[in-house]
Amino acid sequence: MKFISWNVNGIRACVKKGFEEYFHEMDADFFCIQETKCQEGQIDLPFENYLQYWNYAEKKGYSGTAIFTKHKPLTVKYGVGQKEDEEEGRIITLEYENFYLVNVYTPNAQRDLARLPKRLQWEEDLLVYLKQLDEVKPVIYCGDLNVAHMDVDLKNAKSNMGNSGFTLEERGKMSDLLASGFTDSFRFLHPERTDAFTWWSYMAKVRERNIGWRIDYFIVSNCLTKNIKVADIHPHVLGSDHCPIILELDSI
Repeated sequence: MKFISWNVNGIRACVKKGFEEYFHEMDADFFCIQETKCQEGQIDLPFENYLQYWNYAEKKGYSGTAIFTKHKPLTVKYGVGQKEDEEEGRIITLEYENFYLVNVYTPNAQRDLARLPKRLQWEEDLLVYLKQLDEVKPVIYCGDLNVAHMDVDLKNAKSNMGNSGFTLEERGKMSDLLASGFTDSFRFLHPERTDAFTWWSYMAKVRERNIGWRIDYFIVSNCLTKNIKVADIHPHVLGSDHCPIILELDSI
């Protein structure tokens, strides 16, 4: 079973840069996207054999998530009950017989950390939600989580200490999540790998020199680690300032 996650940084722009070709090439069971930046009716992606679930932000050209899937879910949930989550279109949960798939676009703390308190509250609420799901059946949690967890997850750890996405508080929330019965699938298979990034600044030559951050994840319930076949990153795929990430699981 193949899962893809990609922050497309505007699906309409990404479609003009090869999104559909990559989508068909990967032939995934589940293709999750974040930062769609569109409203209902602004784009038509008629992918044969796929069901589509979109969570639009109320603010135009902002945030938003979507999931394309070959498998009809038992239930679909948008957000986790907080009003702001619904307004910003940041969460979609699909329930299946043997697992939950949770696609998330985590709020950025902002450059001046003005949104850090809200970000930390978001993390606390989401952890409660994920643990509740995990008590029922295993969870596959993916998306742009807007945090580099460890020093190895970004190129210049020392100079970025305390910056948005690499504060002790944000990293601590990721540690709390992983200590609560969840596993970072990429680090599970590649514990020592360096220079493996999923986001690069648009500054000149940064991506070419691979000066990046790993802030996109597939995180799974611990009981699913035995099912992990592939956890990879596709930095060669352009079209966004993020690249796609891949998770392949044996039958759940």
